[in-house]
Amino acid sequence: MKEHHINLTTPEIAGLWKTYMQNTSNLCVFKHFEPYIQDSEIKPLVIEQINLLQKFTAKVKEIFSDENFPIPLGFSDEDINLSAPALYSDLYGLSYVYRFNQIVFSDYAVTITKVARADVVEFFYECLNLSGALFKKALNLMLSKGIYDRPPKMPYPHQVEFIKKRDSLIETWFGEHRPLNAMELGEIFYIIERNYIGMLMLMGFIQVMQDREIKDYLLKGKDLAEKQIDIFNKILKDEEHLGNMPVSMEVTDSTVSPFSDKLIMFLVSTSVTAGIYLCAYAMSLSIRKDLAFHYAALMVEISRYGEEGMKLMIERGWMEQPPESFDRAALQH
Repeated sequence: MKEHHINLTTPEIAGLWKTYMQNTSNLCVFKHFEPYIQDSEIKPLVIEQINLLQKFTAKVKEIFSDENFPIPLGFSDEDINLSAPALYSDLYGLSYVYRFNQIVFSDYAVTITKVARADVVEFFYECLNLSGALFKKALNLMLSKGIYDRPPKMPYPHQVEFIKKRDSLIETWFGEHRPLNAMELGEIFYIIERNYIGMLMLMGFIQVMQDREIKDYLLKGKDLAEKQIDIFNKILKDEEHLGNMPVSMEVTDSTVSPFSDKLIMFLVSTSVTAGIYLCAYAMSLSIRKDLAFHYAALMVEISRYGEEGMKLMIERGWMEQPPESFDRAALQH
């Protein structure tokens, strides 16, 4: 009996397409890191990351080819200058493995809840498991090298308590604040951490960028990352928690770009998208309205920044169109 072929659903197409774009772009970054990393513990993780990205990319190609679905252009060795000097230190390479897998691990977990075709489910489970294992290795190595700044600690409560009084909006914004709870403290820490890593990435991009318009855009991004770090470090310090301090991950003095301008803009664009989503997630966990106010204001600012970058990419013909349905209304006229 001939097996009935099941076409890909829209969430399956979207998940595969996003994975391909995300993985081919970051494969370029890790290919730049690999030849220059001297640390014998970090280098195997970067090599493992390259192998995983190549494996995942090949699988997406296979699924799309079997469906006669157009394979995205994405990014390739044409977007890397492999003769360019190292742009980042070994420790930044390690932090990038950590941060990349932190992001895609969440993406894969969400995607699994939206797909149903057996081969696609199996693919994303494999992505989730292998990326999670590499994330754990990177985290443990960061801890052993002393470059992982642990989240804030708090005294353990003595008993379970219930909220007895809800302050009014005015009191919560302008009156006495209650202490930050564990969820709020955790999200503040990770927003600061994300922006430190992103700011260092932008510092490298700015240093090698020759295009004045793009450089100005990247400088705005660096200012926005610094603003978020300052806002949330101030909140921590005002609450008598130690602010997060930058770790010793450096940008080299190279002025030769290892990446195409198109790739740099795409990497920044995906960081902006993640930033909006993660601010919204942090806002959903925050009971204190002053935090919600900061998150809401930052999401607007980050969105405007992302819109500016998207416009710049479209004007230069660099924005690859995600798969879309046909315009049924247009066909009826």
